[in-house]
Amino acid sequence: MTAGSTEPAPVRVVVVGSTNLDLVVTTTTLPRPGETVLGNALRTVPGGKGANQAVAAARAGASCAFIGAIGRDGFADQLRANLAESNVDVRGLRDVPGPSGVALIAVDASAENLIVVAPGANGELTSLADPDRVAVEAADVLLCQLEVPLSAVVQAARWARGAGTTVVLNAAPARPLPAELLDAVDLLVVNQVEAAVVAGQAGGEQSLAGADGPGGDGPGAD
Repeated sequence: MTAGSTEPAPVRVVVVGSTNLDLVVTTTTLPRPGETVLGNALRTVPGGKGANQAVAAARAGASCAFIGAIGRDGFADQLRANLAESNVDVRGLRDVPGPSGVALIAVDASAENLIVVAPGANGELTSLADPDRVAVEAADVLLCQLEVPLSAVVQAARWARGAGTTVVLNAAPARPLPAELLDAVDLLVVNQVEAAVVAGQAGGEQSLAGADGPGGDGPGAD
């Protein structure tokens, strides 16, 4: 860099998504239906696809803001702190009555796992507000996933499309997507299972299979 030059402005990223507290127990073997097994130590790990991506973006040097919801419980402070300590702007993180999102995770000795997610406050993010719109329209990139209600994702994507903000959608957990959302997306991030769901809803199974053939890039893993 030459004398007198300035550092380029960081990319402005807004994430609309989920934040969960993961309750992780390791065990020798996973329980079968109706079976109880003894586990080892319990770990509590802040997670959620949205929060994880916001933290990753901030650590990569982006100016990142998070729009989501936490509950009014003992997990809320930990979830907020996880984002704030990674320099994620949490002004768009609202608290709502009830519990925060929680993922119950059991992991066995071979790293196989069982996961049950209770969305909690994430499920209450059904619509966005004017300050959220200002943040989305001022961003360079909007990053969304599908662990919050689809209505909020569609709303954010439409705002972003109208403002020229690049829309990146990680379509997980996989579900059929409305045309108005797909039309607003610039980059769709999917693994093979998720790609099949999205392609299948439009009758695209054959084209998806063809992309896996010689010379095709094909859908990859996460």
